[in-house]
Amino acid sequence: MSTENAAQEPQESRQPPESLEPRVGPAPDAAPQVRPYHHPAAGWGAAKSVTRVLVEERELVDGPRAIMRMNHENGGFDCPGCAWPDDTKGLRLDICENGIKHVTWEMTRKRVDRAFFAAHSVTELAGWSDYDLENQGRLTEPMAYDPESDHYVPISWKEAFEVVGAALRGLDDPNRASFYTSGRLGNEATFLYQLMARELGTNNLPDCSNMCHEASGRALQAALGTGKGTVDLKDWESADALFILGVNAASNAPRMLTALAEAERRGAQIVHVNPLVEAAATRTIVPHEFLDMALFTSTRTSTLNLQPRIGGDMALLRGMAKAVLEQSASDPKALDATFVERHTAGFEEYRALCAATPWEELERQSGLSRADILEAARVYTEADRSIVSWCLGLTQHEHGVDTVREIVNLLLLRGNVGREGAGPSPVRGHSNVQGNRTCGIDHRPTEAFLDRLADACGIDPPREHGLDTVRTIQAMRDGEVKVFVAMGGNFALAAPDTPATYAALRSCDLTVQVSTKLNRSHVVHGRAALILPCLGRTEKDHQRKGVQRTSVEDSMSMVHLSLGMKRPASPHLLSEPAIVAGMARAVLPDSETPWDWYIEDYDRIRDTMAVALDGFEDFNRRVRLPLGFRIKQPARELVFLTPSGRAEFSTAALPDVVPEPGTLALGTMRSHDQWNTTIYSDDDRYRGVKNLRTLVFMNRADMRERGIADMGAVDITSTAKDGSQRYLKGYTAVPYDIPRGCAAGYMPEMNVLCALGDYSTQSDQPIMKHVKVTIVPAAGG
Repeated sequence: MSTENAAQEPQESRQPPESLEPRVGPAPDAAPQVRPYHHPAAGWGAAKSVTRVLVEERELVDGPRAIMRMNHENGGFDCPGCAWPDDTKGLRLDICENGIKHVTWEMTRKRVDRAFFAAHSVTELAGWSDYDLENQGRLTEPMAYDPESDHYVPISWKEAFEVVGAALRGLDDPNRASFYTSGRLGNEATFLYQLMARELGTNNLPDCSNMCHEASGRALQAALGTGKGTVDLKDWESADALFILGVNAASNAPRMLTALAEAERRGAQIVHVNPLVEAAATRTIVPHEFLDMALFTSTRTSTLNLQPRIGGDMALLRGMAKAVLEQSASDPKALDATFVERHTAGFEEYRALCAATPWEELERQSGLSRADILEAARVYTEADRSIVSWCLGLTQHEHGVDTVREIVNLLLLRGNVGREGAGPSPVRGHSNVQGNRTCGIDHRPTEAFLDRLADACGIDPPREHGLDTVRTIQAMRDGEVKVFVAMGGNFALAAPDTPATYAALRSCDLTVQVSTKLNRSHVVHGRAALILPCLGRTEKDHQRKGVQRTSVEDSMSMVHLSLGMKRPASPHLLSEPAIVAGMARAVLPDSETPWDWYIEDYDRIRDTMAVALDGFEDFNRRVRLPLGFRIKQPARELVFLTPSGRAEFSTAALPDVVPEPGTLALGTMRSHDQWNTTIYSDDDRYRGVKNLRTLVFMNRADMRERGIADMGAVDITSTAKDGSQRYLKGYTAVPYDIPRGCAAGYMPEMNVLCALGDYSTQSDQPIMKHVKVTIVPAAGG
């Protein structure tokens, strides 16, 4: 490998130290503090936080410019944060605190250039916190790992692509490579990426959905014949009742707060279901509502809060369905019998299952009283149109698919599918994660998709299923996958079982990371490693035919264009489509796919996508319409692409989610000052935490029972399905309003507790929201 213009003296070869736990977050500059948070979500707290970020990043000019251009159809760019849909009413400030943080983090003036890598070995960088790694700024040029010096050194784009090409061409089986995708990748790059992998001959296309919403897609596909929700933002604006399950909206989808505030003002009922009562489930001041900001006027965002035990949502939903069916005996209007008869299958079996499930068991498994369940059912039956929305609090469990299917069961009872203001609405966490799946990132592609791809692109794609995220890690660890390519993200920290993931990455012959900023995945790498820096969502993408736009799909199936506004952080950056095309040319030298021609003008990519992808017909015209276009949803039109041709009731047994004596069910989550694996600070404003991330939230009665003092040091032990154990020591126990038998703490620090083999047999997702743990006072504490 040529390493041009290397700027360092050779050093003794060294290997990074094996760390069992990721080191995350900035060093605290003060003692930890925990105080109850009683203020509205968003409002002046968000405004103060945004101002601080703009000042710290020295973006007092471009930052406000970006705020005015984000999430707008005319020359704007799509927020690289969450996937919440853009406002339908022409709102000029369709933004949120976390989106501004995310954009400003990307627009930073700090740079990680060749001088930086010459000054710092990989061994040294491996000892840095993850906050410090990302805080160094934007990557500026391709880099290759030099094992002799233990430094990354500059490499030309041409040479970098040839390294990838030589490694992939040299494999004895294309399935010895795996191609990972983060949610931020645009549709055009996504399509080219999966095309390259399938032309190479593999469906090894793991993605972040394998760890997040895989259960949602599989459940909705089985029940309704579509892997997506059926509602759009206008439905949210006309629903009579909103049920929000397992979602911390103020941090994970903050623009939902606008929809919740509007719903409360028009008299809709809003039920939040979460083991923790989060700030979004109390009150909000929406920042773009200037009069409310000026007068400190808050709006309620809930009419009912229910706190089930971790994993107890399915029992709650079944209890609500049981109540609907019991009420229908005396009030026929409680059940939409006409809808059920015309459009569903399996109803009588489901009715019998509900009747046979005792209320005592529903109370025991949900952790709620019968009165709580009946109150939620009352809200549901009194509403003409209801939406049920959910996030990872429901999916990252062994029984995640069954729980989402129980949501559909409940909706079907009252005909709340296929009409305005009603339906299932999963909250996708990351911008364009849904578009990735739509555009071909799927390790289990359908025959219909592959047939259309073959016809449109003139290739013979492989038909056998590929590896998902968990199985990719296992295959790398076992030496079966030799080359790992990641388009975005921070795989080393996002995946479960941190030591196993680290070992797997280090077992590869080559790891390739396409990134904007330095992160843990660059210092936990294969024997050979490349860092390929790409443009950010905010930056202009100049190609031969001019500045290009890319498209993204939000969590409600709207596809729209995004146009960067800022000069690239370095003249050496390439767009993600250009990087994919560069790798493809090197990997597939005899390919007839016009890779260079595609990159000259992204309209050409979209023309091919229009032929290859169902629902993308006339792509280039429709995506330029105001707000873009919505991908057709057959189930919304009461067309169910299921074996029966009807919406299918599920009759799954209730799981036993009650913790064994002495154990707790622990769920991992993000702090407020965090986006995925990116940590902005050690604070969590909405939970009242400052200067602390190595904590575990516990019920005070559980703490007393174990002899744990408030803010006392504890040791946490998880027990995997195979009986193996994992540990975190010296964490701080924080008393919190959480049901007995439950605990919670932050990812990615706690990912170490979720064993690689602890994944759902229904969805193959790691069960990061239901880890079996014991917590005791710290040894010697």
